[in-house]
Parts: sequence; C-alpha cells; structure tokens
Amino acid sequence: MEDQPEQSPSNWHAREARDVADELKSHTDHGLSQDQAGERLQQHGPNRLPEAEQAGPLKRFLLQFHNVLIYILIAAAVGTALLDHWLDTWVILGVVLINAIIGFVQEGKAEKALDAIRDMLSPQAVVLRDGQRRTIPAEELVPGDIVLLNAGDRVPADLRLFSVHNLRVDEAVLTGESLPADKETKPGPENSDLGDRRNMAFSGTMVAYGQGRGVVVATAERTEIGHITTMLGEVEKLTTPLLAQIAQFGRWLSVGIVGLAGATFAFGYWVRDYALVETFLAAVSLAVAAIPEGLPAIMTITLAIGVQRMAMRNAIIRRLPAVETLGSVTTICSDKTGTLTRNEMTVRTIVTTTSVTSVSGTGYAPDGGFSRDEAEIDPQEDAVLSRAIHAGLLCNDAELHQRDGEWFMEGAPTEGALVTLAAKAGLDPASHRAEHPRADVIPFDSAYKYMASLHHDHHGNGSIFVKGAPEKLLTMCGKELGPEGERPLDERAWRERIDAIARGGQRLLAVAIRSTDASQTALQDSDLEDQRLTLVGIFGIIDPPRDEAIEAVRKCREAGIRVKMITGDHAVTAKAIAAELGIRARGGAMEGQQIQAASDEELRRQVRDVDVFSRATPEHKLRLVTAIQANGQVVAMTGDGVNDAPALKRADVGVAMGIKGTEASREASEMVLADDNFASIANAVEEGRTVYDNLKKAILFLLPTNGGQAFTIVAAILLGLTLPLTPVQVLWVNMVTAVTLALALAFEPTEPGVMQRRPRPPGTPLLSGFLLWRVAFVSVLLVAGTFGHFLWLEHQGVPDDFARTVAINTLVMGQLFFLFNSRYILEPVFNRAGLLGSRAVLIAVAVLILLQGLFTYAPPLQFLFGTAAIGLEEWLRILAFGVILFVLVEIEKTILRRRGFDPHGQGRSGAEPGNDQAAPE
Repeated sequence: MEDQPEQSPSNWHAREARDVADELKSHTDHGLSQDQAGERLQQHGPNRLPEAEQAGPLKRFLLQFHNVLIYILIAAAVGTALLDHWLDTWVILGVVLINAIIGFVQEGKAEKALDAIRDMLSPQAVVLRDGQRRTIPAEELVPGDIVLLNAGDRVPADLRLFSVHNLRVDEAVLTGESLPADKETKPGPENSDLGDRRNMAFSGTMVAYGQGRGVVVATAERTEIGHITTMLGEVEKLTTPLLAQIAQFGRWLSVGIVGLAGATFAFGYWVRDYALVETFLAAVSLAVAAIPEGLPAIMTITLAIGVQRMAMRNAIIRRLPAVETLGSVTTICSDKTGTLTRNEMTVRTIVTTTSVTSVSGTGYAPDGGFSRDEAEIDPQEDAVLSRAIHAGLLCNDAELHQRDGEWFMEGAPTEGALVTLAAKAGLDPASHRAEHPRADVIPFDSAYKYMASLHHDHHGNGSIFVKGAPEKLLTMCGKELGPEGERPLDERAWRERIDAIARGGQRLLAVAIRSTDASQTALQDSDLEDQRLTLVGIFGIIDPPRDEAIEAVRKCREAGIRVKMITGDHAVTAKAIAAELGIRARGGAMEGQQIQAASDEELRRQVRDVDVFSRATPEHKLRLVTAIQANGQVVAMTGDGVNDAPALKRADVGVAMGIKGTEASREASEMVLADDNFASIANAVEEGRTVYDNLKKAILFLLPTNGGQAFTIVAAILLGLTLPLTPVQVLWVNMVTAVTLALALAFEPTEPGVMQRRPRPPGTPLLSGFLLWRVAFVSVLLVAGTFGHFLWLEHQGVPDDFARTVAINTLVMGQLFFLFNSRYILEPVFNRAGLLGSRAVLIAVAVLILLQGLFTYAPPLQFLFGTAAIGLEEWLRILAFGVILFVLVEIEKTILRRRGFDPHGQGRSGAEPGNDQAAPE
C-alpha cells in the first residue's frame, strides 16, 4: 500500500502546481491508478459532506415543552384537575399542545440548511485514471485525482489548477464576487484571500467559461464549502430578546406565585383558622388567578398575525419568534452583490480623448441617457463616442432578450453591459451586427486579457475591434482616436483617466480599433502587434445599487438602525457602492486580511466605527456578526450565497433572498425576502416593532387582570372574610378575558411614529418600571371595585352567590373598559379612533357581553359556576365603576405625558446605535 497523502487546505495556492502533484503522489498527465484511488477512498472516505446528528422526532417534540411558560400552564392545568374542573384542564392542555406542535413543525424545517449545502456537490466528475479519461461519481474523488473542467460543470472538489484555457469560474456562492473569476496557474501569495486565489477552483462553484485541469487537494468536509458546513453545524443559535425576557419573567412570576400562595395558605390556616381544605382551595384559587394562562397563546397568535402582515409585504417568516426580534434590530449587516445591488453590470462612464460621458439607467433594460456636465447629449453626434459604443457592441458575444416585460442577458455580464449601452445609444444590436458580420474572432483569454474580432461591412470595409484590460491595450496601441482623427497615443493622460475612474470603484474595459483590407478573412495574433491599434475609449462598469435599497438604507437610519455592508468584493468597489447607498465608510473599508489578523477584542472595538468590510470570507462574516453582537447589538444579517449561511444562522435574524438566494442561505435564515428587495427589511422591522408593541399591550392588559383577581383573594383571607371568587369562577374570568379581550390587542395597527423611535435596547426588561406601575395602579383599582362591591353587598345581607356574581361582573367590566385604555400605552383613547377604530376590539367587547350574559343568567352556567341573576341597579353600579376606571387611567396617562415620560424607554432616533457621535445626515 502506498503512503497516503494528507489533505491540507492551507497553502496549496502558494505552491507550484507540479510540486502539489508530487506531494499528492500524482501525475498531471496520467492521474492516479485505479488501485491508488481505491486505497485513498478507503482512507479519506467518500467525497460527500457528512450528515449532522439530529435529535429524533420524539425528542424534538418533547423539547417543545421545556419552557417556563409551558410549565406555568401545566401547573395551572394541575390546579384545575385537583379541583375536578376537567373541562378547563383539557382547554389549558390543548393550548400547551398547540404551542408544541407549532414549534415542532418550525424546528423541523430549520435543520435543512446542511442538506441544502450537501446537494450543491457535483454528482459526477471527469478524471484521468491510469492515463484514461473517465467519468466517475463525484463521491469517488480522492486527493491526487486529476479533474477535467468544462463550461457548465460544477466543480466537484477543491482543485489546484495546472492548466487553463479561457477558464472563468462563478464563485459568487463562496466569495460574493459579481463576476466570474479569471483563472490562472501561477502560484499566488500565501496570505491571499479566498477570492484572490486565482489558481484554485473550489467545490460547489460553477465553470462559466473555458476549460481547465486541476489536481484534487481537498474533498468532502475538508473543502472550503465543507468548512462552511462545519461552521454552520457549530454555530450557536441565540435566543430572541423576547423569549429571553419571557423566560426570565416566567421564572420570577412562578417564584412570586408560589411564595404568595404559600404565605396566604399559612396565614389563612394558622392565623385566620380556616379549615385545611378551604385554605388549600383558597391557595389554589390564588395561584390560578395569578397565572396568565392565556399569555403563551396570545404571544403565539400575535406573532402569527405579524407573520401574515409581513408576508403581504414580501417578507416570509420561517420562525415565529423572529417577528418580534426584527422590532429590536439595531444593526443590519448586508451582503452587497444581489442584495444591495442589482447583480447586473451597467456602464456608468465612457472616457475618450476629449470627454467623460456619464450614462444613466441601471441593469440590462435599455433605458437611460448620456450626459456631460449634467447636460444631456446625443452620442451619435460625437464621432469618437459613437465609435467606442460601436466597437463594444461588435467585439461581443452577449445577447439581450426581453421576456414578459423583463430584460435578460445571456453571456458575460460585462459584455451584456456593452450591449445594453449600445441599445441606449439607439442601436439595434441584431441589425447592427448583421450590417457588420463577423469574419473571425480571438476569444478572450485571461492569459492575454483581451478579445479581438474581425468584421466587414457591406461596402467592402474591414475592421478589427479589440476590447480588454486597459493596462494591456495601452501596450498594444500606438495611436488614439480624437475628433480630428487618429493621433499619437498620450499614455500618461490615459493612465490618469484610468486611475480617476478606478478610484470610483468602477471596473474598466478598454476598446481599440484597426482598419484592414476587405480581403482579410482570418485574424492572427500578429495583426494586433507592433502597436498598430488605435485606442478609442474606456468604459467604467459597475454593479449599481438598487434604487429602493438606497431609500431603505435611509429609512433604517431614521429608525436608528445602523447598516453595515459585508462583501467579498474589492475595497475600492465596496466604498464606492457604500457611498451611493448612503452607508458612510467613516472608518474606511476593513479588508479580509485585517479581519483575519485582528483579535476578538480588537475586532469588537473596530466594528463600532467601521461600516464597510471587503474581501470577506465566510469565517470573516461569522466573526463580524459575533463581534457586533458582543457589543450588545441585535443583528440582522442578509445574504444569498452559501458563504452567508453560517453568519445568517448566527445572527439574531438571518434574512435570505428568495429569488437569487441559494437554498442553503434560505434554510439557515429566519426570514426570506420574496422580492429580494432590501426595502422589505425596513417594512419587516416596522411590523416587528408593531408586534412587540401589541405583545406589551397584551401583557399590560393581562397582568392587572390577574393581579386584581389574586389580590382580591388575598384581601379576603387577610380580613378573614368569605372568598369573593371561587377557583372555577377565576378560571372563567381568565378564560374569557384571554380569549376575547386580550386577543383583540393582537390585531392593533401600527402606531404613528413607530419608525422614528430608536431600536429597543437589547437589555430592556419586559417588566419595566412603568409597566410595573401601570399593573399595580390598575390592579388596585380592580381590587377596590371588585372587593369593595362584594363587601358592600355582604353588609346588605345578600346571598354569597349573588354577591360573587356582582363582584365577577364588576371585575370583568373594569377589564372591558381597561381594554380601551390599553389600545394606546400613553396616548389618549377618548376619541373616535381610540373608541371605534378597532373592529377586533368591538367584536371582542360584543362577544364578552354575550358570554357574561350567559354566565349570569343561563341556568346551566349558573349551576356550573355558582352564579345568580342580578338586576338593573347592580348593572348601573358595575357600569359606573368601569367608567371611573377608564377615566382614572386616562388621567394617569395625561399626567405622564405632560411630564415627558417615554413608555418605550427609547426616545427618538438621533444617533445611530453604537455610535454616540454620529447622527443621520
């Protein structure tokens, strides 16, 4: 058996291809023998990504019950079962089961991200085995195999290339680069970023053009895409702010309830001499009264309504808690290509000897114009400009098509930009090419960095057109084209023009021409030598920002949300696009090598000031998200490629693109944008803030209800009096108020000015000082009305059933009026919008009145709940109490407003989060 080579993904790109093949004990001309391949397959295993161990369905289902709120609900169910009220027990357990099923289904979808990446591996590969060309399953590839690549192939493993011919590989899923990368064979710097390793072809990427050969240096999980899979499996998923707060709230509430119920039992039994059974039932009544059984259901329903609202605004939520988390986002980290930009190359600038022309319009739609010094021009009236456009169209293989009103390009993106440019200038690409048929072509090759084509018109004129890298064409041209005709080339002036455009982040493409005889039918390299070409112009090409993304960035900044751009592109391009988007590169652009070199603490400090990150690899993106979170920020990460998946999973909210995004990125995310529109994120944030407001309103409504009931029972025991509410009556009140009144708050519309607030600080407690005050204030009012009315009737000598019925209806009427107060936390509701503006509230009120009527007057319910019919005089007193409570709460709101109190604790958005000195411009 041969000595087995080790796979090392570290520095293959920095070594000579022959040395790599020698170390892997392979041969570039013959490949491995079949015996060698078999032995290596046994050692290294098949070339497929390993499946992560997953919890079985039963375990995942049981884990849905591991939640403090669920424990509280189960405790409530046990309490009702001990009281033999089995109907209520099954209702509560039904709520628990529904929550568990929802969580189980959502979590099942969440684990598909690794499967989606696994599916990106090529199913077959063409290799050399024993000197023979063979097609084998990609799973059988081993280190040392020689792989042959052709246009359209998916690269089956990580390869060190040793032979290329016009090879270009689309690496966007790994690097985020807009354009396919030109490949070469010479060694590169050892510390080069992933996107700069031109002699490597990475597993899962696509061959866009040309041919190549390479030796396999890494398979399966040792490839770059396998490394992402490993990271994805290791990424710790953070809990959402709301779930963390609810868990903490549930722990404190459970401790408080148990403590209060125990103290009440002890006081009633040893101090007031209640019977043991009666004292136990009183303690159970207190616990049932204090537990907000409806809160988990209300929370789930409120989040589900938020999901529906977001779906109507093209934001598809995959996990319910992400709805609320969006409302507290302080930082959005966005990928550039295809997310903030269109991923459609566009000519922005044309430079000739005498002018710099700007071109408007974006994408492949031939809509736009030409201007100089902000004045529109006709390009056909400028001989040099029109000649440059003419050359760019003919020395070109791209095609432009329109389908269903949308424009599509087939071919290289930069060539598609030149075809669109010609259409903007009034040329019809098809007819223009027919008028100047091509006789021969030298295809583009990354080795010589140009393409040349030979054309003849129908008048017997021959022309050679060349386009390519400006630095290459400058060496091939001896003349330049001016208004008066050809003249000697001013190389220094052209280099200054090139530098000026490059500083704007635009990619450069030069065009040159040469006249030839009509008899020439073939094109040779010698036709382009000896500086016989004439330089016509240079195109500045860029992947432009989406118009709606520019507006969305502005809205996010107004909402106090900081937008950071993380891209695999070059720093100059990144800064130029950031400037157009309104993302201020105040700390410059931090490059991948700087991210790699920085310690965790250094990176944590640097991300406070830097908003643009370039040449970022998957590891860099993950580190950046983690560093921003370490500064206490709530992070939403957008992306569309496999390279984004680990950071999407780590972020508080992962946002994937639905159209251009990979399945891996969508499965790793909490939210998918159906329209790939960055602007939809701002809409989703608005809905997220609305959801949180409505959850807070529901909690603010439910807790005084529970507090009023609980402390009514406590007051009765402290005074040694008859209980105003029995346990089953407490359950009735909890059930009808949660199902009807509290549920109505889930449908509340967005409050005015919600997007002018600062994001909610991540550490903001759910039970703020204001919320505790409001709960205590309203609880005292409910206790005073309920217990006071009960005591007054007891002194009148009425039966206990009658007095309890009046007390319960007093409590419910107080809750009904408080529902209107709760529609706006601090704003007044004594107006048409506040009283009649919510259809859900009016329906809830009507349903509650019906239920309370049955509760009070229907004989079966009188028998079950121990109630009695009451008269008009009692109803008038009950109604008067509800009005008094409503007025007192509105007075409290007025006092707080006049004192400038902010119930959200956030203020208006002035400075951006994490940057005390910067304010939105």
